[in-house]
Amino acid sequence: MPAESKSTPVLHTTEHTFNAGGESFPYRAVAGWQTLFRREKPVAEIFHVAYLRQDSDSPHRPLTFVFNGGPGAASAYLHMGSLGPRRICFGPNGSLPPSPVQLVDNAESWLLFSDLVFVDPVGTGFSRALPKESQDAKSSQEKSDPAAKPTQPEEKEEEPPKEAPFWDVERDLQSLGEFIQGFLSRYKRWLSPIFIAGESYGGFRVARLAKELQAKFGVGLSGAILISPAIEFGLLETTDYNLSTWATLFPSYVATAAYHGRCGWGEDLQILLPKAESFARQRLLPLLAMGEAMPEAERQAIYTEMAAGIGLSPEYVAHKGGRIDPASFARELLRSQRLVLGLYDASVTTVDPFPDRPTFEGSDPTLDGVDRLFTAAINSHLRETLQVDTDLTYHLLNLEVFKSWRFTPKGELKQGFIGAMDELRSSMALNPHLRVSIHHGFYDLVTPYFASNHLVDLMKLDPRLKANLLLRHYRGGHMFYTWDPSRVEWFAEMRQFYHQAVSGLRIPS
Repeated sequence: MPAESKSTPVLHTTEHTFNAGGESFPYRAVAGWQTLFRREKPVAEIFHVAYLRQDSDSPHRPLTFVFNGGPGAASAYLHMGSLGPRRICFGPNGSLPPSPVQLVDNAESWLLFSDLVFVDPVGTGFSRALPKESQDAKSSQEKSDPAAKPTQPEEKEEEPPKEAPFWDVERDLQSLGEFIQGFLSRYKRWLSPIFIAGESYGGFRVARLAKELQAKFGVGLSGAILISPAIEFGLLETTDYNLSTWATLFPSYVATAAYHGRCGWGEDLQILLPKAESFARQRLLPLLAMGEAMPEAERQAIYTEMAAGIGLSPEYVAHKGGRIDPASFARELLRSQRLVLGLYDASVTTVDPFPDRPTFEGSDPTLDGVDRLFTAAINSHLRETLQVDTDLTYHLLNLEVFKSWRFTPKGELKQGFIGAMDELRSSMALNPHLRVSIHHGFYDLVTPYFASNHLVDLMKLDPRLKANLLLRHYRGGHMFYTWDPSRVEWFAEMRQFYHQAVSGLRIPS
């Protein structure tokens, strides 16, 4: 039955046993909808999946709320890619397997050290807004009385979807805060150590929620995890007048060139990346800032050195003025082989179907390529294993949400791009016990790792708070956890992160 017609949200509860990595324990899965209210009237139902371990002191066990980004993406990417008890089986270095998708028990599931709640914001997954009463009445009248329908077609703009009011930065954060409050009350988990984790735009959500949950919703946090985050959107804009973006992309270009054997600086990332980061700050930024005011010979020397590092010709780098955008780099690096890199994981390549055209017009293998895997995996897991019975379509990545998203907060006179670093800094000062971790993949050209490094260096953290911030990156792309070695390494890091965050907080049963 569609979610819109339910008077009481349905919850599907199933019992399972975790068996992976030498661990075995029972857990309960709860999948279903939770109602959001506005002025005491139901306005939406948030679909979520919770995994609750059953053989532990549950009220005081860590509890993590997880969401993805987009905006417009459901939580299935983290759910079925890395954190949940079952995951997609990728190739060892994140390569895409043939269909049908294979699911395996996940030895690196975070359920080993935290209960998990995967949340789909309104318009994603099975989450939907509820229709207004007047709309219900009109629809009912038209169905029962065909004569009530207008006899002449009316020319009018198509009405926006009923979920549209939720496609707004502030309303989205409010709905997630309300959901978390409601979940804590329903399951009596207010005294659990609470964590939030988000990927991509979900990392932006985490940075903003780290402050809002504590200041507006009364939810104290033990940890905030940002995964391949877009924290400051100004760093994603590639223009002639933006300096930092080009510099923060450069180390990822060097790492990618090394992966494909095209870097003239070497292959060892432990040596390459510090060199690339220093070059970006000390050589590339002055070039970008001075432009033609820099002497020609000095500019050409920088172009030549830069070209060697990223595997492109000095002539091409000079033509671009040192400003190499991700799409151009992805097409040029292996163009002689008629291969194009993925933007979300530049270690992945695809054949260019239109090599004679001025720009790449094929599909990104690291975005469009994974949809078939995650769509099949989440539908199979929800409908078969967790026994969710619904006719709704699961929106893995709702492009209508992405295209309609309103980034500008109402009532603010700020100009420019929205960001969340100020909120993250404020949250760490507001709660000096809050631990924050930020993680990226080296080959991600969409949210490059050095952008977060750059922002952290500008945080002006008090020395007493610096120990609360973990910054770690791994081989792989935007979803670096699809690489087996990176997922294992990340799992070990996060297990230690949780242990440190909750040590001294656990209440004896």
